[in-house]
Amino acid sequence: MVEQQGFLSAAQPFSAEHGALDLIKARLGISSSVRDTYLTAIINGVVKELEDEKGLVLDGANPYHLMFVVDYATWRYQNRDTMEAMPRHLQFRLHNMMIHAGGGASDV
Repeated sequence: MVEQQGFLSAAQPFSAEHGALDLIKARLGISSSVRDTYLTAIINGVVKELEDEKGLVLDGANPYHLMFVVDYATWRYQNRDTMEAMPRHLQFRLHNMMIHAGGGASDV
């Protein structure tokens, strides 16, 4: 297994243990490990949703994928008690990732 600068090699699947958790904690200002289990569950849920429901193949070596998962999981954490819609910047990035990956082409 090759790991460089906190990213996975292209041959490895995306998971919370490869940089996303630390980046989310830094963004939220969390320095303890008290919320690690909860944040990891959110990250894994986001990754599973993107792969299973959206048809994306996330690449741990792609910093764009990593940052999208970080931003999406952070938004999920911060809005866990609200019914607010996904922010437009996340919607645009998700749509761009789906178009880039060829996802949704069979729906037309």
